[in-house]
Amino acid sequence: MTLFDGISARLVETDRLGVNVLERVGDDPATTPDHTVVFVHGNVSSSLFWQEIMQDLPSDLRVLAVDLRGFGRTEHTPIDATRGVRDFSDDLFETLQALGIPEAHLVGWSMGGGVVMQYALDHPVRSLTLQSPVSPFGFGGTRRDGTRLTDDDAGTGAGGANPDFVQRLIDHDTTADAPTSPRSVFRSGYVAPGYTSEHEDVWVESMLTTSTAGGNYPGDAVTTATWPGFAPGTTGVLNTLAPKYFDVSRIVDLDPKPPILWIYGTADAIVSDASFYDLNHLGALGVVPGWPGADVAPAQPMVSQTRNVLAAYAEKGGEVTEVPVEGAGHSVHLERPAQFRRALLTHIGYVGRPADPAPPTEAIILRSAD
Repeated sequence: MTLFDGISARLVETDRLGVNVLERVGDDPATTPDHTVVFVHGNVSSSLFWQEIMQDLPSDLRVLAVDLRGFGRTEHTPIDATRGVRDFSDDLFETLQALGIPEAHLVGWSMGGGVVMQYALDHPVRSLTLQSPVSPFGFGGTRRDGTRLTDDDAGTGAGGANPDFVQRLIDHDTTADAPTSPRSVFRSGYVAPGYTSEHEDVWVESMLTTSTAGGNYPGDAVTTATWPGFAPGTTGVLNTLAPKYFDVSRIVDLDPKPPILWIYGTADAIVSDASFYDLNHLGALGVVPGWPGADVAPAQPMVSQTRNVLAAYAEKGGEVTEVPVEGAGHSVHLERPAQFRRALLTHIGYVGRPADPAPPTEAIILRSAD
C-alpha cells in the first residue's frame, strides 16, 4: 500500500471486523470533535484517494480516512445489501467508537456520501460534506421525486457491472489498453478530461484493492422479465444502492440538523442527470438495446434529486451550501484541491491561518444558520 509522506496506516479491531484507518503522523488523539475530520471513500476505491487533501489540511486538525469493508485493507466481509449501506455506516460507527471519537465532521465521496448520510440518520455528527454523492434515492431506477420505476428495480444493482471490468479487477490489470481497464475507467469516469497526476498509479492501486469475493463487489443479480432483464440481488456493493434497499431522503427530518456542504463537478460522468453509468440513459443513447422509452425507463436525474432533498432540508431549518465546480469531474478533491480545501475549511468553521477560511466565491447558500 503506497502511503504518502506523513501518512500512516493501522488496523483498528472492532466487534464487527478489522478496519484499516489512515492517519496523519503527529495528529493529537485528544483533538476535540469540532477539529476532527473523517473521510469516507466511494465505490471501487479506498482511503488512499484522500492522502493529498489529508496532507494539505491544517496541522491542528485531526484527520483520518477509513477503508470500507471489502476495500483497501479492511476485512472483506460479505455485505448484506438488504440493509442498504448500513453495514458500511455501522462499521464506521464502531471504528470511530474504538478510536474514542464520539462525533466528527464526516466527508463522503460518491457512495461514501450515501454512507455518511446514513450515519447521520443513526448517530450525531458535527457536519456532513457530500462530494459528488450518490442520490439520496440510490443509483438508478427512480423518478425525480424518488419514486421507483418498477417493483423489481430492474436495471439497477450488480447486474449492471461490466464483466470485463470485474475480471480486470481480479487480474489486477494496471494497463490502459481497453476502455474497461481500471486505469481507463479512472481517466474517463473519475476525473474530467485534462486531469493528470504523478500519483495516478496510486489511484489505480486504490481501485485494485476492491474485493471481488462473494458478497463484495459487485454482488449478485436476479433475472427479470422487465427490461433490461436483471434486477438486484441481496448481497454485494452495487445492490446496497438499489432503491428498494437505499433511501436516505429522511435526512430532511433530522433534528438537530448538521450543516451540509454539497460540492460536485459540473462535468461528472458518474453522478449526473445524464449519467453514463445509468442503464436507462445508456438505453436512450442506444448503447443498451431494447430500451422501452422515456415513459417507462427514464434516466435518473441524480443531481436534481439531491438538490430537491437538500432544498427541503434547508426549508426545514438546515444549513446547506452548494458548490458546483465548473469543468471538474467526479473527484473535485483531486482535480481542484484548493477549491475543495477552501470549501471544507469554511464549512467546518475552521479558524487558523488568515488565508485558510476564505469562502469559496462559487458557493450557493441555500440557507444560513439561524
